[in-house]
Amino acid sequence: MGRPRIEIDEENFKKLCGLQCTLSEVASFFKCSEDTIERWCVRELKMTFAEAFKKYSATGKISLRRWQYRMAENSVTMAIWLGKQWLGQKDVVDVAVSDDTDETVKEMEKYFADKKARNT
Repeated sequence: MGRPRIEIDEENFKKLCGLQCTLSEVASFFKCSEDTIERWCVRELKMTFAEAFKKYSATGKISLRRWQYRMAENSVTMAIWLGKQWLGQKDVVDVAVSDDTDETVKEMEKYFADKKARNT
């Protein structure tokens, strides 16, 4: 007779995946080994932990996206970030190159040319 099986509540498991919890964190929550979680997934859900995580973590991503949209209503920074990430918006920086040499650069060039001439 072996040890009794650890009870793993399917709803709590799905919620933990929704919170993006790792295999290690899920095992810690249920006070069991990672192998126990893997075996439970195969036995009860008919898929590996990785497959279950991929399936059930999507709900957490939906919640996070909803939270980000709400936050963007009051946060310019979040609105800009979302625009860059999802709408392809970007900061445009115009760079102009001029042939005009700055007066300071001209003075420095003259100084070093004079110094070189004195040393030779």
